[in-house]
Amino acid sequence: MLDLAWFRSNLDAAAERLATRGFELDRAQFRELDAQRRSAVTEAEQLKAQRNSESANIAKLRREGADTAELQQKVRDIGDRISALDEKVRGLDESFKGLLAGIPNVPHESVPVGKSADDNVEVKRWGQPREFGFTPKAHWDLGPELGILDLERAAKVTGARFAVYWDLGARLERALINFMLDVHTREHGYTEVLPPFLINSASLFGTGQLPKFAEDLFKCEKNDFWLAPTAEVPVTNLYRDETLNADDLPISLCAYTPCFRSEAGSYGRDVRGIIRQHQFQKVELVKFTRAEQSYEQLEKLTGDAEDILERLGLPYRRMALCSGDMGFSSAKTYDLEVWLPGQSAYKEISSCSNFEGFQARRANIRAKTGKKSEYANTLNGSGLAIGRTWVAIVENYQQADGSVLVPEPLQKFVGTDRITPRKM
Repeated sequence: MLDLAWFRSNLDAAAERLATRGFELDRAQFRELDAQRRSAVTEAEQLKAQRNSESANIAKLRREGADTAELQQKVRDIGDRISALDEKVRGLDESFKGLLAGIPNVPHESVPVGKSADDNVEVKRWGQPREFGFTPKAHWDLGPELGILDLERAAKVTGARFAVYWDLGARLERALINFMLDVHTREHGYTEVLPPFLINSASLFGTGQLPKFAEDLFKCEKNDFWLAPTAEVPVTNLYRDETLNADDLPISLCAYTPCFRSEAGSYGRDVRGIIRQHQFQKVELVKFTRAEQSYEQLEKLTGDAEDILERLGLPYRRMALCSGDMGFSSAKTYDLEVWLPGQSAYKEISSCSNFEGFQARRANIRAKTGKKSEYANTLNGSGLAIGRTWVAIVENYQQADGSVLVPEPLQKFVGTDRITPRKM
C-alpha cells in the first residue's frame, strides 16, 4: 500500500508512473475523497473548539446563577454534529484505504518502461547452452522414460497440473531443497525458518495477494485459511504488526514450502510438463531492510539465487522486468530465466523483487532507530523454484543413452552420479 501523505503530495507524478504499468489512477476520485475528508476534519475541529468555548461559558453562567438550558442544548447539538462528522471521516478513511489497497506499487525510476514481457531488458547472461550430438528431449518425455516423473497417475489422484515423482526423481527434488537451504544458510547469511503452509486473509492482504488476486489462490471453505501461494506470504507476515530494531537490519530469512496456485490467469501457458503446476515446491529468500539498504540488498538477494544456478552449471539470464510486466506489489523486479534445451527457450526460475515500503505498510512492519520509526522495506525472491530447477537439470544433463547426469553438488544428496531408466 502506498503512503497517503506522499500520494497526496505527488498525485500527478504517481499517476504518470503508474500509467507505465498499465494502471489508470482515478485522480478525480482521489481529490474528491481528499477534499471531503479535509472539509469534514476542519469542520469537526472548529466545532470541537466551539463546544469547548460554550462549555466554559456554561460553567461561568452557572456560577452566576443564570439559566443555561438553552446553551446546554446547543452544546448537545454541537456534540451530535461532531459525532456525525467523526463517523463521516472514519467512512472516508475506509474509502481511502480501499482505494489505496487497489493501487499497485509505483515503479522505481530505474525500471524500464514497457507494456509486456517483450519489453523486458536482459542485463546479464551466464553460461553457454550445451551443444548436443543428438536432439534433446523435453522433460515431459524424459521423465516418464526414466520412470521418475508420472503425470498420468497424478491426474488420477488429483487432476491436471499435478505431478508424482518416483525414486531418484523424488530424491532429486529433495536433494535440491537440501542443497539450496544449506548454501543459503551456511554461506549466504540467511536464517532458515519453517512457517505454516496455511495462512489467513490478513497475511495475504499484507503481501498484496488480497483482495485483488483471490482467484489465483486456493481457499479452505470452512475457515479463514488459504493455502500458501509462496513462502513470501507467511515469512513476511512473521513480523506483521511489529516494530523491528533498525540496527538489526537487514534480516535475511529463507524457507522451504510447498506452494499452491490455481493459475487462473495463466490462460493455457506451459500446459505440458511441470513448468506451471497447481502444487510445487520452492525455497524462498525474504529480507527486511532499511529504505537506504533495499536496492543494495536486492542485488545481493538476486546474486544469491544466481549462485545456485551457477553451482549447478545451468545457463541463465537476468532480466529487468519492464513496468508493465511487474507484479502488483513490486517496485523493481529481476527475473532469472534458465535455459531449457528440450524446449529451446529460457524459462523463469526465480523472480527477485524489492517492494520498498509497500508490503510493510499493508502489514504494519516498522523499523525504529532511537525515537524515529518508519516502515521497513521488504524483498523476496525464489532461491530457487524446485520443480523448474529439476526440469533444468533433467533437460540440460540428459545423455544420448537416455540417462541423466547428476550435477556434482547434488550427488551426495541423491546418492548417485547418474539417473538411469527404471520401470514405474
